[in-house]
Amino acid sequence: MFARTESLGQFIRYYPVVSVIIAIHLALYLASTLPIFPNYWFFDNFAGVNLYITHGEYWRLLTPIFLHGGFTHLLFNSFSLVLFGPGLERMLGRGKFIFVYLVSGIAANFATYLLEPLTYRHVGSSGAIFGLFGYYVSIVLLRKRTMSRQDSQTIVTIAAISIVMTFLQPNINITAHLFGLLAGFLLGAATGRR
Repeated sequence: MFARTESLGQFIRYYPVVSVIIAIHLALYLASTLPIFPNYWFFDNFAGVNLYITHGEYWRLLTPIFLHGGFTHLLFNSFSLVLFGPGLERMLGRGKFIFVYLVSGIAANFATYLLEPLTYRHVGSSGAIFGLFGYYVSIVLLRKRTMSRQDSQTIVTIAAISIVMTFLQPNINITAHLFGLLAGFLLGAATGRR
């Protein structure tokens, strides 16, 4: 489920939503480096800044999901999405996958808005990606027959390591990681009941 053996063309054809999200990540990162935009224009206008959200710039609950603070940040989040997004996109279908991804990311950013100081600034898709982990964990715990034992062990191990690393690495939005995970889990639990 998590091993990627497709060619690039096959990957794009089989997993169009994951492919589009990664393309948006790359396009925004590259655009932010172009000289036609003033320094930090994308971040000034689209990063999550709690003070600006308070003043009505509510798009900042969504747009940080697609921005990254550097190439390493972009690469790590996009790589995580390549590994863990396809299985869930195939399992849920395109529409539900988009819903889980965006709701988890927005929930993570909204929790950041509520719990962090007004001056707090953040970007990145980690909250949405943790939402995917949370959804997988709900499958492992509530619908055990949906995933193989090996895949279940893999996702629980990766989720546990990711949570531990959240607290060990500097400059991590801990609130977004935890609430993205919780949102994904709750969405998975709700879907499981239906």
